[in-house]
Amino acid sequence: MGKTIGVIIDFLTDDYRRQIDAAAAKHGWKTRYFPDSRSAVGNADDCEILYGHCSQKVIASAKSLRWFCCCWAGVDRFCKDELYQNPDCLLSNSSGAYGLTISEHLIMTSLMLLRRQLEYSELIRTGGWDTLPGNIHSLYGCRITVLGAGDIGTQFARRAKAFLPARIVGVRRSAKPGDPAFDEMRTNDELDAVLPETDLLVMALPNTPDTAGILSRERMALLPKGAYVVNVGRGAAVDQDALIDLLNSGRLGGAALDVVVPEPLPAEHPLRGAKNLLLTPHVAGNMTLPYTQQKSIDMFLEDLENYLAGKPLRHAVDRKRGY
Repeated sequence: MGKTIGVIIDFLTDDYRRQIDAAAAKHGWKTRYFPDSRSAVGNADDCEILYGHCSQKVIASAKSLRWFCCCWAGVDRFCKDELYQNPDCLLSNSSGAYGLTISEHLIMTSLMLLRRQLEYSELIRTGGWDTLPGNIHSLYGCRITVLGAGDIGTQFARRAKAFLPARIVGVRRSAKPGDPAFDEMRTNDELDAVLPETDLLVMALPNTPDTAGILSRERMALLPKGAYVVNVGRGAAVDQDALIDLLNSGRLGGAALDVVVPEPLPAEHPLRGAKNLLLTPHVAGNMTLPYTQQKSIDMFLEDLENYLAGKPLRHAVDRKRGY
């Protein structure tokens, strides 16, 4: 047999294994499966390709590695040159596999905030059965800004469009036209002008130097009173202390965070006690959804054909940019 592909995926099934084995065997390659990263550290020297949920230790120890295909969309932990024994090692991710599941999470959490589900759940839990004073809100007529208009942000915008919001504005690095689901596309440099006209801010950003702290205290103050913030990108993008203050004061109507700093969040962390804050433990892109699993497999197999043909990887990551 020829060269070796190492696989470490925690959603492995017989069907997925058959798909990977067949693609490898077609080109005379063999596959080697590791149950977890711990078992692969120091034992993957024969692997030219690694696919899956690999730890940094696995990557650093893989002497023959020429391409790492990561099952995650966020790969900031794998962008450091010193991590690789081969400086020219290729990196790709599974950005594009998570749009469906994370966009559903965004719709769910947005509606929970707008319709005050957190408050009603607490009311019921403590024995109440009354209508809360004040209004509920709706995605209908809502002014939505999507900060990070990539696959996840676009998938959300397409689904949110069905609720007939007043408008959906996408914000990203490039000013090139976006998906038709967006009524308007703006650049990151225009964010300050967009925030005052935002009822719901959805964040789906990668972790890069440019995005760290992008939602600062000053920028949160630009949002209208009672606005909502939902973040599924990276926790480092949000000033968490400022968010706590603005939630507890009632300046913001609510927030939903699937990503925080640090993770896991300590039991005594003040975020846990913030008013109208919905916290989930980084599960928006959970790999248990069969669609997400198969999409990740398909993307790997697509780029396996590209790699073995000497073509550029379709899902390649620029390690210097971080995406």
